[in-house]
Amino acid sequence: MAAFIRRMGLSYIFLTFSLSLGIGFLEHVASFGINYGQVANNLPAPEKVLELFSYFKITKTRIYDTNPQILNAFANSNIEVIVTIENGILSQLNDPQQALQWVSDHIKPYLPDTKITGIQVGNEIFSDGDISLIQYLVPALVNIHNALAQLGIGSNIQVSTPCSLSVLQQSYPPSAGSFKSEISDIMHQFLDFLSSTKAPFWINAYPYFAYKDAPNEISLDYVLFNPSVGMVDPNTKLYYDNMLYAQVDAVIFAIANMGFNGIEVRVSETGWPSKGDSDEAGATMQNAATYNKNLLRRQIANEGTPLRPRMRLEAYLFALFNEDMKPGPTSERNYGLFEPDETMTYNVGLSAFATISASSTTMSLTSSATYTKAAPKGYQSLFYWIILYVLTSTLCGSL
Repeated sequence: MAAFIRRMGLSYIFLTFSLSLGIGFLEHVASFGINYGQVANNLPAPEKVLELFSYFKITKTRIYDTNPQILNAFANSNIEVIVTIENGILSQLNDPQQALQWVSDHIKPYLPDTKITGIQVGNEIFSDGDISLIQYLVPALVNIHNALAQLGIGSNIQVSTPCSLSVLQQSYPPSAGSFKSEISDIMHQFLDFLSSTKAPFWINAYPYFAYKDAPNEISLDYVLFNPSVGMVDPNTKLYYDNMLYAQVDAVIFAIANMGFNGIEVRVSETGWPSKGDSDEAGATMQNAATYNKNLLRRQIANEGTPLRPRMRLEAYLFALFNEDMKPGPTSERNYGLFEPDETMTYNVGLSAFATISASSTTMSLTSSATYTKAAPKGYQSLFYWIILYVLTSTLCGSL
């Protein structure tokens, strides 16, 4: 306990120092990103979204297409963008010439002004309802990678694809992680591609789903990153204090069981819905705020998982906005940190915003249960005060 308090005390000192210099806190969180979905008819223009990102010091995002309005709007900014190739065109990319044309049309025109750092070839192909897509995945990956190289623009762009946890045959305990036998051949080809290109394995990991399906069997605190009994892997004796890290390590073990080592595993999506249907246990605003606040705290600390404690876990939060046109249960439309009018859906640490400008030393913090509007461009980041709250509340709570 004393060591924990000392660590948090040092974090507080570092935070205070950073604030005094006016340093944006997420500039130090190299591993944090957010998914910018667009399945809605009422979202702000990309230029307004860029202002939102700039204000909150968010420097990494993923979009689910290659929307030219977004890519143009984000030009000459510090935002790193991962783009996505839609599942429906994977079969076309089996042709190297088609892949070259796609890169020429959808990637090359935006470089170098827009910082495109990754291309996701499809989304959850291994668990997509159209199982015929799986056969096209690896050829499409190879052809897109080769097209980037041919055009001389591939040095800073990683090519991969995000998988859902349903690719796992077994995930508990983490050391028993293994892939489903029916996808083993293509999975081996995919892992071989990642190993040869040094690209990461991306996983969409949602502890919420596990809790929703078995709320009487799974500890809510464990899935929310709250203090809990946690679990010890009987084979490795590694201790897990949250489910997300256990899920990621299960994927790492599954990869190792296929004969591959050194492939980095990153989280392409994780989050918690703030609203759900009556049969969606745990989908509440309070739980969403807790999960995302605690995830952010882990990201600030640049934590790794128990299996890879020295390699920070890169994670992308889902999602930026509530998206009113997404099909499915109510929860699907309520993962956003923000409403389309740019008000915060809930606090991820503090219901407040700073009214500090470059010419003023007066600070005003207002705590309330109402939504908080993002301050105009030019104001200090709300995340300064969110992080101050997170760290100091943790320190005081431990005392």
